[in-house]
Amino acid sequence: MMRGPGPMRGAPQKAKNMKATIQKLLRFLKAYLPVIVVSLVLAAIGTLLQIIGPDKLKELANLIIQGLMTGIDMEAMKAIALTLVVFYGTSAIANYVQSYLMATTTAKIGKKLRGSILDKINKLPLSYFDSSSYGDVLSRMTNDVDTIGQTLNQSLSGLVGAITMFFGALIMMFITNWLMALTAVFSSVVGFVLMTFIMGKSQAFFAAQQKQLGVINGQIEEVYSGHNIVKVYNGSNAAKEAFEDVNGTLYKSAWKSQFMAGLMMPLMGFIGNFGYVAVCVVGAVLAMNNHISFGVIVAFMMYVRLFTQPLSQLAQVFQNLQRTVAASERVFEMLDEKELADESEKKKTFGDVKGEVTFDHLRFSYVPGKPIIKDFSAHIKPGQKVAIVGPTGAGKTTLVNLLMRFYEPDSGRILLDGIALNEVAREEVHRQFSMVLQDTWLFEGTIRDNIIYATENVTDEQVKAACKAVGIHHFIKTLPKGYETVLDDKASLSQGQKQLITIARAVIQNAPLLILDEATSSVDTRTEILIQKAMDQLTHGRTSFVIAHRLSTIKNADIILVMRDGDIVETGSHKELLTLKGFYAELYNSQFEH
Repeated sequence: MMRGPGPMRGAPQKAKNMKATIQKLLRFLKAYLPVIVVSLVLAAIGTLLQIIGPDKLKELANLIIQGLMTGIDMEAMKAIALTLVVFYGTSAIANYVQSYLMATTTAKIGKKLRGSILDKINKLPLSYFDSSSYGDVLSRMTNDVDTIGQTLNQSLSGLVGAITMFFGALIMMFITNWLMALTAVFSSVVGFVLMTFIMGKSQAFFAAQQKQLGVINGQIEEVYSGHNIVKVYNGSNAAKEAFEDVNGTLYKSAWKSQFMAGLMMPLMGFIGNFGYVAVCVVGAVLAMNNHISFGVIVAFMMYVRLFTQPLSQLAQVFQNLQRTVAASERVFEMLDEKELADESEKKKTFGDVKGEVTFDHLRFSYVPGKPIIKDFSAHIKPGQKVAIVGPTGAGKTTLVNLLMRFYEPDSGRILLDGIALNEVAREEVHRQFSMVLQDTWLFEGTIRDNIIYATENVTDEQVKAACKAVGIHHFIKTLPKGYETVLDDKASLSQGQKQLITIARAVIQNAPLLILDEATSSVDTRTEILIQKAMDQLTHGRTSFVIAHRLSTIKNADIILVMRDGDIVETGSHKELLTLKGFYAELYNSQFEH
């Protein structure tokens, strides 16, 4: 399914609450604040030492001018030169140390943010992922976290340095000559006004840009994962149009944010040059009237550069900080999502599970007012093989989601061996089930690692026995490295072979209850027969729930629950239901009509 470009549609959305986002970020950075403060102090010290330099250069220039008449005092010049070397050398060391501290700290911050998001993902309900694209979730963990780390590294020390430079140069100018200081300040006021105006306009575009990065990642992920379907249905043009729509929206927000930010540098360059001209003119007039020495003009030429340069730096810093706030808003928006209820206080366990399952007047709806499960009741005896059949949308998979506690029922209960599922922790419920889904999931690792996933103390003999049971052992042995073959992008496994590996995983887990959700839908008829034999062995002695559209695969089920519009309309064995000539018989016969 391809999503549209979302609600943005090119209109800039203002940051929801910039102040609140900054407060959340500061709380998150609390543990790192001491190191950050030390780094910022070093940045300020390095900047202050640079500011003192022009005052010493003034003395050096005056010595040279006086020396042209009476002879240059070389000892005094050496002392001033040595002082400048010490100042600038110490400044360089301070800046190096603060750069190292900030780079290390921001890397740790990025690591902690990614860890927090991963921890959050494990606590979020399934409903969050049903309503969010995978691409957007990944964008928050990668693009947004990287943006926060990189811009904090580049911006915080730059901000402190620029502010220190600005006010330090301002103070030194007034100490040196107040009239020329006012000239420099007046020429820069315009820059402040324009910078403030541009910042106010550009924040909305930075927020839009970060959001659209998540949207476009989601769209790319969907189209790429379904590339074959797109090709088969000749949907390339439609996919391209959807991408161009999203990409165009991202282009507009990115272009506007970068354009507004790009105005800063030439604007500040003009203000700086204008300041040079103003200082030179006023300084020349004052020097001609013997109010100042030539050294003052030399010093002011450097002070003007030190005074206007921070304006350009501040413009760049605020641009980066705006991007950081936009990225932080998306990250904390996810971290603030409602989590699954904490169940650490639930200590009850099932003990030795027999497998008796009771559905007691179950009601459930994804959207309030639109029930999926209306009034579901059933009693499953231990060891029974239960088939759940019905048309699409009848509530089959929803029933399994409730059984696994991926969702909670609106009313009613599900009991396992007489214990309500909501009385024990979710992890305890999950331990009682093995599950094989229609969509296979394999990770990059060896075949053996994929089969024993999350199961401890598994021997090689057990792995081989499980693979023999599902009919995949012979294929694995034909691979160059056998069970140590790494499954990655280069591994060429068919969908059926992948499904067999996931079924072997369920065999290894050996849980007392088993769920098969369309487990044989991706295999051919011959493989399906092999799997059915393996499933008969696997389900023997344990309660199992099988969801299948191919009704021929569930003929040997002990009980078949026929669902329609959220209700059980028929119950019985395959032969009993065919004898009734009701809804099940209609479904079964429709699969063999020509």
